Amino acid sequence: MKILCIGDSNTYGYDPRSYLGDRYPADVRWTDRLDNCEVINCGVNGMTIPRENSRYIGLVRINDPDLVIVMLGTNDLFKSLAAEQIADQMGRFLDSIVSVAKQILLISPPVLQYGEWVMDDDLVEESQDLGRMYRELADRKGCLFADSAEWGIEMSKNWKKN
Repeated sequence: MKILCIGDSNTYGYDPRSYLGDRYPADVRWTDRLDNCEVINCGVNGMTIPRENSRYIGLVRINDPDLVIVMLGTNDLFKSLAAEQIADQMGRFLDSIVSVAKQILLISPPVLQYGEWVMDDDLVEESQDLGRMYRELADRKGCLFADSAEWGIEMSKNWKKN
């Protein structure tokens, strides 16, 4: 099976302990742990949901994957967008690639946790809402859905708030 993955640093496999943009080893990156698959990893650190979609339409057409996996939205949260705005933008992005993709799997990003990268309770709450909204969006668009919040991924060191 050929899979094209579109995402941010979570898809790329960025190791936040690195100052130079290093990646986790292949045996740790989720995109490299998909057995019996040819994976085309188009993850980009810092990526937000694209507003200009022609590049991604072209990537899908050229690579002709059996499945397109999309996991984006974390960086949109960091830009202070509400979960509803992010879901609307994701809907427009999915609309642009649904006609050229054989099948799409929408994955909601891991829920943010209060810690090194997240110092705002509202941001945590918006990230929790995003999973529910993505599930509803996937249903409406006829896409497969997975909620990475259910995978128990630690997203930051847990700090206690003062």
